[in-house]
Amino acid sequence: MTIIGIDPGYERVGIAVIEKSSPKEKEILLHSECFTTSSKTEIYDRLTSVGLRVRTLIQEFKPDMLAMETLFITKNQKTAMHVSESRGIIAYEARLGGIPIFEYSPPQIKIAVTGHGKSDKIQIIKMIPLLLKMPPEKLSGKILDDEYDAIAVALTCLASDAKTPKRA
Repeated sequence: MTIIGIDPGYERVGIAVIEKSSPKEKEILLHSECFTTSSKTEIYDRLTSVGLRVRTLIQEFKPDMLAMETLFITKNQKTAMHVSESRGIIAYEARLGGIPIFEYSPPQIKIAVTGHGKSDKIQIIKMIPLLLKMPPEKLSGKILDDEYDAIAVALTCLASDAKTPKRA
């Protein structure tokens, strides 16, 4: 089973692809990145770039499911609206590819990865390499928070499987 996990945004989008080949084996990180768009670019061009990147990865990895973090309400309504638009484009690309979409809240993700709903970012970052096989370059290199978030979302989907996740 292959899952694409996404931490949605329009300036920075965390994207991770993980695979679980058998119940006895650890998940494998096939791909992760923090996709960025330039603040100098018009918002609709930025959103188009996000959609095209997600489409490319869907075509390349052919995931069975797409998992996305639910929208975290922020005080900045303009930012929340743009993130919401990005989520819509990501959902559109998934549906266009015939992929089911699952959403998880930050507390659900924290519980799935660390066992505690009030975990902080550092605890999540420490747990991820323990939960899945990561390529050596990812273990030794710098991974941005958005990337870790996307990996955590994908792990949450696999932990929940298709048992009872909130389906979008």
